[in-house]
Amino acid sequence: MKQRFLVNKWKMIDFRIFLPSILLIILISIPFSLYESESLELLNSIFDSIVNAFSWGYIWYAIILLGAGLYLSFSKYGKVVFGDPNEKPRFTLFQYAAILIAMGVGSTIMRTGMVQWSQVVNDPPFGLEPGSQEALLWGNAYSMFLWSFQVFAIFVMAAPAMAYVIHVKKRPLMRISEACRVIFGDRFTDGIGGKVIDILFLVSILSGAAVTLGLGTPIITSNLSALLNIEITFGLTMIVTFIWVFMFSVSAYLGIEKGIKRLSTFNIYLAGGLAVFILVAGPGIFILDYFTDTVGHLLNNYLKLSFYTESVASETTSHIQSHMIFWFAYSATWAMLHSVFAAKISRGRTVKEMILTYLLAPTALSWIATGILGGLGVHSQITGQIDVLNRIEDTEPVNVIPHILSALPWSSVIMIIFIVVSMIFLTTTLDSTTYTIAAYSSKRDMSRKEPSKYARILTAAIITTLALILMQIGGLAPLEVISGLMGLPIIILQFLTIYAAKKMMDEDQAWIHNVRK
Repeated sequence: MKQRFLVNKWKMIDFRIFLPSILLIILISIPFSLYESESLELLNSIFDSIVNAFSWGYIWYAIILLGAGLYLSFSKYGKVVFGDPNEKPRFTLFQYAAILIAMGVGSTIMRTGMVQWSQVVNDPPFGLEPGSQEALLWGNAYSMFLWSFQVFAIFVMAAPAMAYVIHVKKRPLMRISEACRVIFGDRFTDGIGGKVIDILFLVSILSGAAVTLGLGTPIITSNLSALLNIEITFGLTMIVTFIWVFMFSVSAYLGIEKGIKRLSTFNIYLAGGLAVFILVAGPGIFILDYFTDTVGHLLNNYLKLSFYTESVASETTSHIQSHMIFWFAYSATWAMLHSVFAAKISRGRTVKEMILTYLLAPTALSWIATGILGGLGVHSQITGQIDVLNRIEDTEPVNVIPHILSALPWSSVIMIIFIVVSMIFLTTTLDSTTYTIAAYSSKRDMSRKEPSKYARILTAAIITTLALILMQIGGLAPLEVISGLMGLPIIILQFLTIYAAKKMMDEDQAWIHNVRK
């Protein structure tokens, strides 16, 4: 009986798309890991060539997606409900926003929020003097811009089609190929073409999840090292990773209601407590003044940043331009994951509520986090407590964070809270990822059921194993560049899904028949 039970559980996973995705990642990772320096040089050369040739394209890509989001929100399509119009939304607006924030922002904001500004100040745009007062304003304004409307438009704009497919059309499979059925027809979707699209999605997300786990771990290990006065070793990295794995595996196993929702909501409160603690124990007045200046500077220059290519720069491009294009390209890699997950939790929400919540809630939290964490870092620099600008030149940015936190009163307490918040943020990102991959590769009817718990645990194990192996043999950096390159085909799929969403709603006249009374 037990053996038959396990066999039935494994049959819930569609290995026709799952196994090829795993094999492709392995085939890609092994040779690049064996020849890390050579592969990094090659991959970076390819990536830089693409960025140099299509920097204008990435900028317009983000702007067009944002425009499409605003159009769908404020046109007749905005009132279309995902699901039964008489049904209440699955989550309250606060819970819904908290889950999207946890998924959209993750632990990365804890790193970029505190030290991203310093890289801009050392390499400012517009011919500004490095380290100048104006460069300091541009530094944190750019950090806020990174986590702003364009990036979250990239994350959410495939979601309307996916949500319409599973909540309105009630189709069983929650896949990109299903969303494109209205464009390509049954033969393509059910054949090799649909499988290729779905495998491409899984390869992109599995590799991106492994990179996220690998890059997120140093945020914890660097602070633990400073807090406990111990060296950062691979053993410490493994311990932190296994704790994380346990947390996001349990959360993903429990599902959205009992795991992801509760953890996301709790972390919003905990992050708010950390922010208040820093303001009270640290330079609160300076942080609030600097935050106000930074927001004003960003709003005054938002269009300037949005369309900035440095086309007439006489020398090499500044950090802002080169990094912004990388950021858009890397965000494209994650776009489908965010959209598929957002679609799953949006039953009962309208198109307008989905898109605007994803544009506004993560942006608001990111600006506040960047204002407080970045303000803390800038205060350390200008008061001479920590020479952040010099330190950032000699080490990885994440290694500077413990020095900034250690300059605060009650630094040990703040560092502990910072570690916990960072860990939970990454946990909520990875459990959402695990849940989404399991749902995507499931044979169950995703319009009515949850993905198999066994599939969630299997996905968590694969992500962890892949990340640890790559961290040990040196293959994480090549995979990070490959993840960025994977964004190129994803961009095409995004625009296809936007068209598919409009086409499906037009065919059904959903703005008449599927709206709240």
